[in-house]
Amino acid sequence: MTDQTSPSRAEPSPPQPSKTRHRLKILSYNVHSCIGTDRRLDPARVAEVIAAVEPDIIGLQELDVGRSRTGGIDQAHAIASLLQMEFHFHAALNVAEEQYGDAILTALPARMVKGASLPSHGEQRGALWVEIEVGEHRLQVFNTHLGLLGGDRMRQIGEILGGSWMGAPDCQGKPKILIGDFNAIPLTATYKAVARQLADAPLLSGVKPRATFPSRLPLLRIDHVFVSSEVTPIATQVVSTPLSRKASDHLPLLVTVEL
Repeated sequence: MTDQTSPSRAEPSPPQPSKTRHRLKILSYNVHSCIGTDRRLDPARVAEVIAAVEPDIIGLQELDVGRSRTGGIDQAHAIASLLQMEFHFHAALNVAEEQYGDAILTALPARMVKGASLPSHGEQRGALWVEIEVGEHRLQVFNTHLGLLGGDRMRQIGEILGGSWMGAPDCQGKPKILIGDFNAIPLTATYKAVARQLADAPLLSGVKPRATFPSRLPLLRIDHVFVSSEVTPIATQVVSTPLSRKASDHLPLLVTVEL
């Protein structure tokens, strides 16, 4: 008899862990100190506009905290409380005990990484950076309100894109979202500087981007959401309703993304 050796069989590959896709709604909203186009001061109305679209992560600009002109209210706290979210606030401007600045709100686990002033020759501007846990991801979210002067905007966005913010080692290889009122339409050098490094989310979501300012008759697309390559935009909406056209001089920009 001839000794025959049975052919060897390849060992089956171990099952690969499935990657969970996480869908998030991201909102950018300049709330104009919660003073509407009808000149009415009403943080609850701003919260109502936001609640209607159920965002997961919110970047707010132009918030008053403890300012006499708006009744001494902590607007970041008031809006976050109404939405049942936590918030992180950075004051771009401090005058005695009065503050004015930007915030990031979410109900997801989050920690403040950085809040700082940006180089400004005109009105002082700032930005904040919050890390948000989304399943296995550590999403890096940045929110800012850039200046009215072109030179200021270029210095400010250069700082945010640079090594102490989005270019920092802690940011590398992680999904990133930049939210804000840039005071810059797509033709500007400021917008183009960002677009060289990040994707303009509305352009990738399959709809023609719409203007956000002024809210009653929008002509300018100056409110933006930019994303890194790890983030996929799938839908965009400029929230234009009778209430949103009154609540602020900007309309909210809502972008749905997947991680």
